[in-house]
Amino acid sequence: MDVFEEFEWRGMVSEKTEGAREALAAGPVTAYIGFDPTAASLHVGSLLTVMGLARLQRLGHTPIAIVGGGTGMIGDPSGKSQERNLLSAGQVDANVLGIRAQLERFLDFSAAPNAARIVNNADWLGAIDVLSFLRDVGKHFTVNYMLQKDSVSRRIESEDGISYTEFSYLILQSYDFLQLFDRFNCTFQMGGSDQWGNITAGTELIRKVRGKKAHGLVWPLLKTSSGTKFGKTEAGTVWLDPERTSPFSFYQFWLNTDDRDVISHLKLFTWLDRETIAAIEHTVIAKPEAREAQRTLAREVTKMVHGADALARAERGSAVLFGGPLAEASVEDVLMVFADVPAVTLPRAAFGAGIAATELAVTAGVAASKGEAARLIKQGGLSVNDRKLTDERGLITLGEAFGGQLFVIRKGRRQTHVVRIAD
Repeated sequence: MDVFEEFEWRGMVSEKTEGAREALAAGPVTAYIGFDPTAASLHVGSLLTVMGLARLQRLGHTPIAIVGGGTGMIGDPSGKSQERNLLSAGQVDANVLGIRAQLERFLDFSAAPNAARIVNNADWLGAIDVLSFLRDVGKHFTVNYMLQKDSVSRRIESEDGISYTEFSYLILQSYDFLQLFDRFNCTFQMGGSDQWGNITAGTELIRKVRGKKAHGLVWPLLKTSSGTKFGKTEAGTVWLDPERTSPFSFYQFWLNTDDRDVISHLKLFTWLDRETIAAIEHTVIAKPEAREAQRTLAREVTKMVHGADALARAERGSAVLFGGPLAEASVEDVLMVFADVPAVTLPRAAFGAGIAATELAVTAGVAASKGEAARLIKQGGLSVNDRKLTDERGLITLGEAFGGQLFVIRKGRRQTHVVRIAD
């Protein structure tokens, strides 16, 4: 399977320049994608772009990742309704380092003859003077041509308009393409469909200045079937950095994928082949309640991004979240899983020789009164650390504390509270 056929099957072809398919089929090419350093971590939306470069490399082509230390000082107006806040040089540099480290987990930088390369466009944009840039590059762009680009026209029609700073972004990105063409014989640029105008401007600059043919290919911007922006949750952006989004939360994000989206996501975000995904698609139709497709998606992406150990912890945590045994998890796992549930902290001395189960339930907030707690126990609706309570006059001792540090109190299967023990 060639690159274009692979991308097409996976739903990663929205638009392409004339002759792009033939150029990819003719032999190995060098292609690049730019990453905007607005944060020190990529997010799950960026993961589609990273996978584009990684697939390209696995099929014999040479990938280049530009981390925009130069253009990041300006801000890309593509797909943005308002101008971004400009970052300081120090913030951009820190973000570039963070993104670079993440890209190194997905691309092979030692696999000759098509080893991946990371470059920072500040290397050339930071060295060029304004007059030379306007004379040698700017003269190849008419204002009329730039106004036709969606990234510019939409902003001009908005209430806030577009600043000259962001208006110039298209020319800077085109110059990036020219620089990579000259330095590394890079003839291909890829990205999301919001980059189409910037990419075609770069191919035009190479044609005018070097008299050569360059190509571009973009994939659709991803949205969920419910109409929400992909990668956004109630908690905010889903990041690749485990310090920003825990592997458990990352796993849960993929596990919660809608049935309407799961096969598309398996194609876009995993390395599974056609036969495997076709078999999984059959299970979605035959047994949607099993959610095997979501489990496969969550496992594959979490392992790829965070590793096998993090996946194992996330799966243990997921089992606990849905009523599985605590014994298979660690204290850290349990605290991670129940980070957002109601929690109280009691001193170790408060337990003495034991604390009444009804009092603990009230203290934890599971019951409004001891009488309600007693009724729940009689009905078999209250458990502490996986032990269903049966005696409304019973005591809970420190010896029962999970890991010697906490109690997980469950009311039925859905309501959970945590009591932490402080020394």
